[in-house]
Amino acid sequence: MKLFEYEAKNILTKYKIPTPNGGLATNLNQTRELTTKLKPPLAIKAQVLVAGRGKAGGILFANSTAEAEKAAEKLLKTQIKGIAVKSVWIEEKIQIKKELYFGITTDRFNQSYIVIASTVGGMEIEEIASKTPEKIIRFLINPHSGFHSFHARQIARKMGYAGNQLSELERIFEGLYRAGMDYDAELIEMNPLVETTDGKFVAADARIIVDDNALFRHQEYKNRLLEGESELTPQEAEAMKNDLAYVKLDGNIGVIGNGAGLVMATLDTIQYYGGKPANFLDIGGGAPAEKIATALKIVLSDPKVKALFVNILGGITRCDEVARGILEAKAKVGTTKPMVIRLVGTNEEEGKRILTEAHIHVLESMEEAAQRVVEISKYGGK
Repeated sequence: MKLFEYEAKNILTKYKIPTPNGGLATNLNQTRELTTKLKPPLAIKAQVLVAGRGKAGGILFANSTAEAEKAAEKLLKTQIKGIAVKSVWIEEKIQIKKELYFGITTDRFNQSYIVIASTVGGMEIEEIASKTPEKIIRFLINPHSGFHSFHARQIARKMGYAGNQLSELERIFEGLYRAGMDYDAELIEMNPLVETTDGKFVAADARIIVDDNALFRHQEYKNRLLEGESELTPQEAEAMKNDLAYVKLDGNIGVIGNGAGLVMATLDTIQYYGGKPANFLDIGGGAPAEKIATALKIVLSDPKVKALFVNILGGITRCDEVARGILEAKAKVGTTKPMVIRLVGTNEEEGKRILTEAHIHVLESMEEAAQRVVEISKYGGK
């Protein structure tokens, strides 16, 4: 889950990492109240969960309170990459001497966290790695011993700092690590981490992505996610509310299966036969008819879906429950979109009987079913 900039900065402040003086505004009255407390020049930043916000016109600058109010009003009436701006973060502009980068993310190959730092900040880290790879500092964090002050000092020293500045960076780097661990971050970064003209350091921008699997420990963010103020599609938000694993893709064949491995194999098989999956949806093990019906409604709510492939290998999940869920969903949604069903396993015969009596054809072979749904998505049919 991506956090807004203001949420990330509020977290950094808890760990005594310097950030610019600022506040959040969702309307003009709040904007006026904020600008009277802050010292111009000011930066007005749209709070949207998209990359490249600055290049898309989502960050404006003002030399007076009047200019700041106009900038905030403009942003609150606009969209950034198709997303409406509902709030702006207004902060005092920093006097920049140098822009740095410091972040912590996961290294899946080494199964650990990794620190990435650079003396070139203010751009995407991938761009830094491409243009000036020699300026990238990498440090693998031992998952048993963690990240300590002497590690932070080593990195600050490699960045060319000494004395009081080295000590200050050590404190900031340690603070960011603690924040990342406490908030179960997949990524936490300061970009840029600014060295100011008076030799101080300030996190001018901050980004945090929280591991979705840890959101039960961070209910304030999970609640916001479920309320729709997130990067999730409507289908993904509805799936999360119902404890379903759903990922939106860009194809036109809806996919439902039980078990992540089976669903992944289904996606691969569809693509092998020339089709394009519209989603990944895993109902999990032992799903009752109501949950299966909900899964179908979520997938069929995507207007891009032309046909649906339900692939069930019954173990804990009973095929008769799946069949009842399919009929329940068809009755509630009233869909006319064609479905291809593959049922094998526990209570298979009963499941087939229920669907056959409802004039829904059931196949046993995943390959045959995948070929059939691809044909339907391309040429139509039932």
